[in-house]
Amino acid sequence: MSSIEQLSDRIPDFAKDVRLNLTSLVADETLSPQRKYGLLLASAIATRNAALIAAIEAAASAVMTSVAIAAAKAAASVMAMNNVYYRFAHLVSNPEYKMMPPRLRMNVIGNPGVDKSDFELWSLAVSAINGCGACIDAHEKTLRAAGVNFEAIQTAVRFAAIMQSVAIAIEAAGPNPLKRETDLPLPSDRLRCDATR
Repeated sequence: MSSIEQLSDRIPDFAKDVRLNLTSLVADETLSPQRKYGLLLASAIATRNAALIAAIEAAASAVMTSVAIAAAKAAASVMAMNNVYYRFAHLVSNPEYKMMPPRLRMNVIGNPGVDKSDFELWSLAVSAINGCGACIDAHEKTLRAAGVNFEAIQTAVRFAAIMQSVAIAIEAAGPNPLKRETDLPLPSDRLRCDATR
């Protein structure tokens, strides 16, 4: 059983739609394997859910080089910084902050070690999770200028949304989740357990 299938088994019935979306995401072959799994890994890291990160990284390591995995991690890391800064600059009412240089090191964006469009797509997905409108706009424009089609961009954000929902479903299930309602003890089982006390 793959790491993603094991993760899917942890998603409880109240999040059946999430489980089905994860299944369809895995089957989706719209993106190249590197683009897809880098996107999933960067998005998983942005959710900060350890179980999701571990499962996606295990799956990604089967189709991505160590350099590409490092680039996906770099996209999540640098966007965590940029999304906070540029969301502030975008939302603050005083225009003075928009004129100030950010003075943040982000050289990896210019030289990510993988195809620039892949890195931009991963950065867009992380920016969507983190809710930075300025970064979303900037990455979408860069991707369109590079010839990436609307469908690939929409797929990236859809995959990011699914990763976020998987993380929330797993956390909402608690530490010892029962996946399906059929995993619950039947009333007669509960009575038998009570009678043995």
